[in-house]
Amino acid sequence: MSTYVPPDSTPAPSLTSPPEATPSGASTPASSRVSAPEASSFGATPPGAATSPRTSSPRPPPSRGTTESGPVVTAHRQAPRTTPLLPQVRAPRATLGAALGLGVLAEVLLDRPLWGVSFPIVVAALMGTLVVLGGREGWQRARPNAWLAAPLLIISGFVAVRASEWLLALNLLTSAALLLLLTHLWAAGRVQRLGLMGYPLVALASTFRGLLYPPALIRDTVDLRSAREHAPRLLPFVRGVLIALPVLLVFCVLLQSADAAFAVAMNRLWSVDVWTLFGSTLGRLMGAGFSAFVAAAALGHALRRRRGAERGEAEATPARPRLGLTEALTLILAVDALFLVFAGFQVAYLFIGGASSPAEGYTYAEYARRGFFELLLVSMMTLGLVMALARWTRRESPLAQGVFRVGATLMVALTVVILASAVKRMTLYEDAFGYTRLRLFTHVFMYALGAVLTWRAVTLWWRPERFAIGAFVTALGAVLAVNAINPDALIVRLNIERATDASGPDVYYLSGLSSDAVPELVRDTAQGPAWRTDLLRQYAERLPAASSWPEWNLSHARARWALQSVDTTVRPE
Repeated sequence: MSTYVPPDSTPAPSLTSPPEATPSGASTPASSRVSAPEASSFGATPPGAATSPRTSSPRPPPSRGTTESGPVVTAHRQAPRTTPLLPQVRAPRATLGAALGLGVLAEVLLDRPLWGVSFPIVVAALMGTLVVLGGREGWQRARPNAWLAAPLLIISGFVAVRASEWLLALNLLTSAALLLLLTHLWAAGRVQRLGLMGYPLVALASTFRGLLYPPALIRDTVDLRSAREHAPRLLPFVRGVLIALPVLLVFCVLLQSADAAFAVAMNRLWSVDVWTLFGSTLGRLMGAGFSAFVAAAALGHALRRRRGAERGEAEATPARPRLGLTEALTLILAVDALFLVFAGFQVAYLFIGGASSPAEGYTYAEYARRGFFELLLVSMMTLGLVMALARWTRRESPLAQGVFRVGATLMVALTVVILASAVKRMTLYEDAFGYTRLRLFTHVFMYALGAVLTWRAVTLWWRPERFAIGAFVTALGAVLAVNAINPDALIVRLNIERATDASGPDVYYLSGLSSDAVPELVRDTAQGPAWRTDLLRQYAERLPAASSWPEWNLSHARARWALQSVDTTVRPE
């Protein structure tokens, strides 16, 4: 309510008097009331109006930093701190806390001589943390690519199942590649929309972009400005310590010379090995910090705020055709003719003839080695040639498209025959000289290459943009297959079966295999030759002793049980 003031009288000033009325009838806040000189400085007094300090005048327009209701309070409403090179992070405090927790967990479980169930536990913890931090919104974005978590968990789980060093390296590399893909696709895109080069590019981008998130998390959670403000207060203390050190050193030398007991105590103090005392703790702290850095990079990149379009959000853009149809068909038909003639020789000898003996003038080793690597290289080059022609050839009519597809499909089919010839040659070599890890892995690779070639022929006629995802799934299938067949156990079984003379298989090579091979060696040991008992004793001597549960491995456990069931003399200590 406003107070009426007669024109010939002036009310006494009072601290409790109500505010003056505004022209609209509303009370004016104290922060917006100004004196006459101030009002005149704003130019608010209309011409001809009285300039008495007690008469009301229109309020000046709000100045910068004020609103109609008064000045804006900005002391506690600060914009988020930004750094040009560092990205913005969702929920920085929660993400940093989760990363530190994962770092400690990884250090406790993985800082051991052997990785067993600890590795899949850490991977599962990382995936669970990602789901929890992302919440419902994050899961909605990640759901189209969530199936990648299944092969990731399975392949990481094989680290606790197999003991072969080759499989360990393969499983770790595959798990890392899948994790890099997941961190990118958790926030955007779909894996089936990536082109063939999109997979390595996404993995590289996730690696380098992820390095920016740990410092961004520290920026958003730690008040570095406060630390810089208090840093000058520590300088006097630091200077005092630097001054005190030489003084204490001089006094210690003099006091040691003055008293023998004090000298003995000081000598014991100087003889303490600081690294032995604190080195282990420092190493664990560094390990936990590194693991937390990796976890922060993965979590931050997966929960990032997207900036524009990213890989996987749209289908890969097809290239602009530059090669004429006539040129492409000439190349295709020439290669088809050559492959057809060569495939005729391979079928006539390797498959119809049964390959009972090598070609005239060649031994088994020469025949297999001379042709195998060349044929494998031809198959890989043909796959690349078909992909390049399908990408760069102009096909401006349905007839041109059909002719190109028929010629390219024939090339792929003949290449499969050549690849089958390479497989047959490798089989000849293995029958003659035995099985090794490299030969078994090569077998799996050739079968996977054959599957990719077949899928290339399919995508020539149906959904060409889906070739990349088919090749990716084939690669995952090959990794799972080589783990499932257990190469070391298969090598032992096949080499023992093919050994016909009394000397047995290549014992020296078999002795270098992992614990995966022990259960196969234990079979029929009671009637087995002496070489098998000696071989089992060698495995028992190098078998890791029973350790803590994070290092538990199924292959080592089975080997230990098998050795104990045969003879206690070969039981590892």
